[in-house]
Amino acid sequence: MIDQVLEYDTQLFLFLNNLGSQPWDGLWLAITNKFIFGPILGLLLIFFFQKKFGWKGVLVLMIICALMITFTDQITNVFKRGFQRARPCGNANIFDDMRFMAVRCGKYGFFSGHSSNSMAVAIFGGLLLRQYYKNIIYGLIVVSFIVAYSRIYLGVHYPLDIVCGLTFGAISGYIFYKLAQYFLKRFELQ
Repeated sequence: MIDQVLEYDTQLFLFLNNLGSQPWDGLWLAITNKFIFGPILGLLLIFFFQKKFGWKGVLVLMIICALMITFTDQITNVFKRGFQRARPCGNANIFDDMRFMAVRCGKYGFFSGHSSNSMAVAIFGGLLLRQYYKNIIYGLIVVSFIVAYSRIYLGVHYPLDIVCGLTFGAISGYIFYKLAQYFLKRFELQ
């Protein structure tokens, strides 16, 4: 059964990965670059957090967010080392049938750190801001899905890596949202 699921996952990966085209490669490389997209999203959240929680609130929320990303990223690495599932770009059986655009391949891919981190930030920020900006959570989730898809587009993750990363990120984001609520109330910043 698991072999069949992995085979479907590979077929879906090849289909989605091969939808890409050269004119779009630069955009998808920028979207997946944590030094481009991460700071843009971070500054946007700082702006909205500051408007609603003040600078003390921003400091508390950024510390919690940094802890969340560290937690999510490290748990992702535990899973990668535990499952040791090769990335698509490291799979010689399909490499000639796929488009590989990333700067590097990496060794293991289950599950996606980009997906888990981006979804954790989306849920964390979206839940904290939803009473002030009704639809912001939907926009953040869409951004997270775009970041997640970029990993398939570039050839470094299978769809199952992405789905599991998004799921773990949503759980992590919710847990740290609850932690943030506690500290915002404790320091009377809400």
